[in-house]
Amino acid sequence: MDYKWKIEKHTKTAFQNAKDNSKYVELVRSGEDYFLRLEKLIDKAEKEIHLQTYIFENDETGNRIASCLKKAAQRKVEVYVLLDANGSAALPNSFAQDLVQHGILLRFFSPLFSLNNFYIGRRMHHKIAVADEKIALIGGINIADKYRGTKASKPWLDYAVQLNCPAAKNLQILCSDYFYKRGSSKKIPPVLHSAGSALVGILQNDWLQRKTEVCDAYTNAFIYAKEEIVIVSSYFLPGNRLAKALKKTCKRGIKTTVILAGISDVPLVRRATEHLYSSFLDHHMRIFEWNNSVVHGKAAVVDNKWSTIGSFNLNSLSCYGSIEMNVEVHSVNFAKILRADFEMVISQCSEITKGSLRQRAGIFNKLGNWISYQMVRTAMLFLTFLPHLRFLKNYRL
Repeated sequence: MDYKWKIEKHTKTAFQNAKDNSKYVELVRSGEDYFLRLEKLIDKAEKEIHLQTYIFENDETGNRIASCLKKAAQRKVEVYVLLDANGSAALPNSFAQDLVQHGILLRFFSPLFSLNNFYIGRRMHHKIAVADEKIALIGGINIADKYRGTKASKPWLDYAVQLNCPAAKNLQILCSDYFYKRGSSKKIPPVLHSAGSALVGILQNDWLQRKTEVCDAYTNAFIYAKEEIVIVSSYFLPGNRLAKALKKTCKRGIKTTVILAGISDVPLVRRATEHLYSSFLDHHMRIFEWNNSVVHGKAAVVDNKWSTIGSFNLNSLSCYGSIEMNVEVHSVNFAKILRADFEMVISQCSEITKGSLRQRAGIFNKLGNWISYQMVRTAMLFLTFLPHLRFLKNYRL
């Protein structure tokens, strides 16, 4: 509630001074467009670039972005790359060494074990690029062919936001703090920045550092929704707090739609989510499955005026284990654009109803889903508890 009060107090003043110009906040979908924008961001940088991502793969897309970064470093641009040690574990040492030899400052976050922490389950899950405190891309898109698409396969369904506004400066400060292992990022309160007619905020979620802004924002948006909620979610297994907020919202008659994975890169999680379908339908949620590619998006629109996109999944691992970052946008215009994209996705989805669920819900399928749910929930409890075992008092990235 305290978080929401701060946002609303700032919003009232900021809207009075806002100008209508959509160029400040742009919706970006996974695929070639995202990576062309990323390459342009890097190529146009003059002083400083921060790139933070969970997965950086040694494939065509990864090499394209690496080439841009190396050229930027040769132009004397300071280039900082922070990768997650688990997500980018397959990246060859030779690839990383080549980046360093070209003058790029590279760091891997969170080895499995370290001197002062037990890191199982704790991941740096950001997907961010920011240049010169002026322009940024933030969302759920990693650096890999599967997010860009190939001749043989469509890109994974995912989203990002391009920011050309003061929020980019805030984002670059946060990225610098994470790269240099400074703790000041946890001291920066959530602030809404004017961006044309929109208001933009950068939200962090790092439960270990008492940062729960993304989880709080989702919870408050659900609780105070008045008309409609539409969610695109991969790995959709909301914990007690978010699940209760969603169910209470449904009981109030708020139209709630979720777009989930028909195809998943983690089939066990998809089956665990399917175990919850009956409960969702009993609460009058509409469920749609996307089967054209893997769903990796983490995005939502509430009441056609509040939107969020980022790395935060609606599950306990994002709430309590991983380090996440989202952008929230208070804008009717932006919400309409994102909502229209969701509607296009829905038009290509299969709707799950009680009737269609009964057709697929044989006894062995039900048992498999139940077992999957129990396994995933147990794994998430394990992975979100262990990161909080502190071997030493001081915490370091």
